[in-house]
Amino acid sequence: MNKLRVCFAGTPEFAAAHLNALIAAQAESRFELVAVYTQPDRAAGRGKKLSPSPVKQSALDAGLPVFQPLSLRSEEARAELEALGCDVMIVVAYGLILPQSILDTPRLGCVNVHASLLPRWRGAAPIERALLAGDKATGVTIMQMDAGLDTGVMLDKTVVAIDPRETRVSLEEKLIAAGSRALVAAINSLEALQEKAEAQDDSQSTYAAKIDKAESLIEWALPASQIDLLVRACIGRTPAFTLFEGQRIRLLESAIDSAQSDAPAGTVTHVDKRGFSVVCGERSVLKVSRVQMPGKGEVSVGELLNGKPDAFAVGTCFDQPSANEES
Repeated sequence: MNKLRVCFAGTPEFAAAHLNALIAAQAESRFELVAVYTQPDRAAGRGKKLSPSPVKQSALDAGLPVFQPLSLRSEEARAELEALGCDVMIVVAYGLILPQSILDTPRLGCVNVHASLLPRWRGAAPIERALLAGDKATGVTIMQMDAGLDTGVMLDKTVVAIDPRETRVSLEEKLIAAGSRALVAAINSLEALQEKAEAQDDSQSTYAAKIDKAESLIEWALPASQIDLLVRACIGRTPAFTLFEGQRIRLLESAIDSAQSDAPAGTVTHVDKRGFSVVCGERSVLKVSRVQMPGKGEVSVGELLNGKPDAFAVGTCFDQPSANEES
């Protein structure tokens, strides 16, 4: 049996982990990787030096040809893909829109790995939205792509539990492991899965909009439970932050305190080496144990107090944001 010729398209670490799984599995599978697509190199760091995406680095390490078009909408891009003779394109967090001409080029179409149980959380931030919503479970859907936003028929679904203290980072790691296994299995039985594909119920869909910086600004009038969800959901990409004297302070680790307080929301009521407590809405209290100060790296509150013992002193009151405020 001839092996399926696979092109892979992706950009960030999440995608690179799936590419690495395919690279590791291809010798004993019914597919072979023939090319990798990723977004153009981006300027990064203080020197703004062009840096390859994680997917490009994985592809280069494996000796795979890399394509980095600015867009896939041109006839040139379509012809380039057609010349590769791939049977299927695997798309994982690529970041470029695939027009119908590209979706139709591979013999078996384009297959996407999406980090939710579709049709719930279609869109750019399914991991963060599942956490913010307090979902008890999420998962990975292997989907046949169409021209809509995560609307294609489903080939396979894997459920992943969300633990009570889950963060975006820990949940993403679980979804990478589940998605990588599911993707390899799906490509090895692709035609059979396509024959029994399941249509999505559009009436059950929800949209996972990207988290922007304004949404990451903490409103201390909200309950501690809601602010704690924001901290855990935003770790890594758009960290939750508060303002003090106009300066942005990122909150990177928190927990709901059992105490209650009648002090104004945003007021620090207790501080020690384990963290500081801030009053939130409904008299609830949030315990913060890890932060990032302006222009500094992330540290535990204990480490910060070693060098700045007066930081977050009792009575400190964080700024209350006005509507749509962002620093």
